[in-house]
Amino acid sequence: MNLDVLRCPDCRGQLNPRATTLICANCGAAWPLREAIPVMYREPWVKGPDKLLRYFYDGVPRLHDPLVRYGLPLWQVGGTEDEIRQGYLRRLRLDALQPSAEPPRFLEVSVGSGASIGLVRNAAAAVPDMEYWGFDLSWGMMSLARERIRKSLQRPVSWVQGDAHALPFADDTFDRVLHVGGIGGFRDPALALAEMCRVAKPGAPIVVVDEQLDPNRPNGWWPRMWFRAVTFYDDRPHCPTEALPPGVTDVLEEQLSRFYYGLSFRAPA
Repeated sequence: MNLDVLRCPDCRGQLNPRATTLICANCGAAWPLREAIPVMYREPWVKGPDKLLRYFYDGVPRLHDPLVRYGLPLWQVGGTEDEIRQGYLRRLRLDALQPSAEPPRFLEVSVGSGASIGLVRNAAAAVPDMEYWGFDLSWGMMSLARERIRKSLQRPVSWVQGDAHALPFADDTFDRVLHVGGIGGFRDPALALAEMCRVAKPGAPIVVVDEQLDPNRPNGWWPRMWFRAVTFYDDRPHCPTEALPPGVTDVLEEQLSRFYYGLSFRAPA
């Protein structure tokens, strides 16, 4: 793990490693290491839907993948997980990454069970040394992702546990940023989007995916019932274009399936 990339969530100061903690050189804050993974948030930050969803993901993480893979096509009456993932992968413009003296860096905010990691790396095969950073609030889901990587013998991932509203990374760090399936439950989507832009390099592609019922197709009682069930935590599930920070460019909203939108844009120059 390249610790030079990390910053203190309190003041964005640089961090000095100790045996079981990272110490901020600026404010002195201590951030613990759990199984050698930085834990970069404070419990009082986790409120409302963030806390509710973390209980679910920490409690039954192994239910997530089967529900998405087998339940989603049934609930939304068509459309598969693979189709959704391929839909947003192309917006990351991974084919445009080229080998360079400094390996490109990829950040996945809310990495979940790690289902996107292998797909991203395959699509970015031209840059095999790309640094992949997996970030999540749920220790249960991140543990599942780590197990997936170990079993598949994929290249190592740098893991960080934290809050998407205070990303513990330096400004202008990542060449690509991806977030799938969580922002609708964030307490402040605008702040999370601003943080993604802050840590992305100027002009870097950013892709955000979450639930929105497709307004351009007929939706009977069955998909409407299931959509409401899977978005119970969100009063108005929708693509948060209104929450994008000033200066973003190439904004594109598209419907990836009956239940999911894809929002792609570039970080401010």
